[in-house]
Formats: sequence, structure tokens, C-alpha cells
Amino acid sequence: MTSLRKLGSSDLEVFPLSLGGNVFGWTADEAQSFAVLDAYAAAGGNFVDTADSYSAFAPGNKGGESETIIGKWVKARGNRADVVIATKVSQHPDYPGLSGANIKAAADASLRRLDTDYIDLYYTHFDRPEVPVEEIVGALDELVKAGKVRSIGASNISAERLQESLDVSDRENLARYVALQPHYNLVSRDTYEGALQDVASRAGLAAVPYFSLAAGFLTGKYRPGTTVDSARAGRAGQYLKSERGVRVLAALDEIAQARGAEIATVALAWLADRPTVAAPIASARTLEQLPALLAVADLSLTDEESAKLTAASA
Repeated sequence: MTSLRKLGSSDLEVFPLSLGGNVFGWTADEAQSFAVLDAYAAAGGNFVDTADSYSAFAPGNKGGESETIIGKWVKARGNRADVVIATKVSQHPDYPGLSGANIKAAADASLRRLDTDYIDLYYTHFDRPEVPVEEIVGALDELVKAGKVRSIGASNISAERLQESLDVSDRENLARYVALQPHYNLVSRDTYEGALQDVASRAGLAAVPYFSLAAGFLTGKYRPGTTVDSARAGRAGQYLKSERGVRVLAALDEIAQARGAEIATVALAWLADRPTVAAPIASARTLEQLPALLAVADLSLTDEESAKLTAASA
């Protein structure tokens, strides 16, 4: 039985891999999404990540498709109490921004789509520096006090704004961020390491990185001369053009072969073991993609293996 990890100072305990819901209603239809969610839960997974805007970026979608599918699945399986649902606010076309009024209206819309009374973890998706942190944190605090949200987090925020938010929470005795969702992986370390990670570490925040597999690049399926049928192929293929990308793939190949593990599993294991990280986020469009992700729960890299990847990714 995989041990769960405590999410910062909250009372939430989560599986060491968060299942990304960005593909639900986009590249995975409802039936495929249900199958992936069923398999994830069967393996002990309990931490599902989504956003109110997923997947407004897909042709024909208007946003909220992912939340709707997750809500239907939880309702059909009767497992709401067993699933930690994280969603986000600020990017839905009908609820843009982080004004206090919008945060509360967007939360109500998310609750309706998820068909639930509460959100376990509610993130600000993209910070809006023009909105005072007092207004943002104040609105989130109201949601917590109303029982609509259990814990709050931030994503895509500067170290300065994060610290300012934490200071306001402490000073005004308001709900306090417990989690941070940064862009972080073996080929994108400076997007988190440094000032932002320092704030998270000092404040006891749990990091839940997105783009954990660099849009699929860290699965190892993108190689020179190969063509991959994926909606993310363009972005992932860019990493092949960098010296760091090539070095990281070589190190991953070596460790994966020695451990009899999938390349994606090794990449996630490195990330899961980084300071402050509680659970990387990774998504699976099909059942076949899921085992390599779930295996991170049972793979611990040696200090030497971790150091080799850290050096390759420098």
C-alpha cells in the first residue's frame, strides 16, 4: 500500500502522483477519462488536478469540460470522500481574473460542474498583479469559512507576490496557502528553483509541479528523426534542440535501463524527491500511458542516480 503524503500544513493526504485532468474532455472523451480515473483510483490514487478553464483552448469547448467529467465520475462511483479534487480559478472565459467577486462566482460554477459541496484544494491559476493580495486572499478566506473550499493554493505566481500573500494571511488571520503549483521538471528547473522555492520551503508549502514530464518529452518518446502523434508534439520536440535536453535523455536512458523502469517513471521519481515537492502532476490520455506514471509511487532513486540527473539537467 503506497503511503500518502501530507499536503503542506493542511489535513489533506495525497498519493505521490497527482492525476492531471487537463486531457479530460480534450484528447480523452468521457469514456476514456472514466477508464483512466478508475485505474488511477484502483492503484490507490486519490489526487485529481483540474481547472475551471480546462479545456476552453480546444476547438468547440467553452471551459469546464474537465470538471464536468470528474464530477460525473465521482457521482457514478460514489467516492467523493476518497478523492482530493484540486481545481483553479482565473482563466475560465466566463470568469476571468482574480477579483474577489469573480473568485467567489467562479468557485460556485466549479462546484456545480463538479457536482459537489466542496473543493478540496482551490488554486489561483495565474496571478493578477493588478489585484491586491488582500482582495484575493480575503475572497479565498470567505470560501474556506463558508465550507466551500478546504484548502487554498497558488500557481504561476512570483516569489514576491507569494510572500506578500502569506504575510497578509498571517497578519489578518485569514486562510493561508498550503500548496504551490509551479512549472517544474528536469528540463525546466529555473521556473521554480531559487526565490520561489525558497519562499515555499520557509512557509512549509507543498509543491505540486505541472509540466512534470515537459509536455511528454521526458517520457523518452521524442527522439531525433521521430514523429509523434500528439497535441503536444510541437512543444515537446523543442527540448530535443537543446544540449540539456539531450543530456537529460541520456541520463534517463541509463538509469531506466539499469532499474528496469520506464523513462517517465525515472523522471517523475527525480521530481517527487526534490525539496518541497509532494506530488508531481502527470496526465494520461489512455490506460496504456498510466502504469509508467503510477510506478513513481514505488521507485526511489539512489543518491547517485538523483545526482546524475541533477547534473545532467543543470
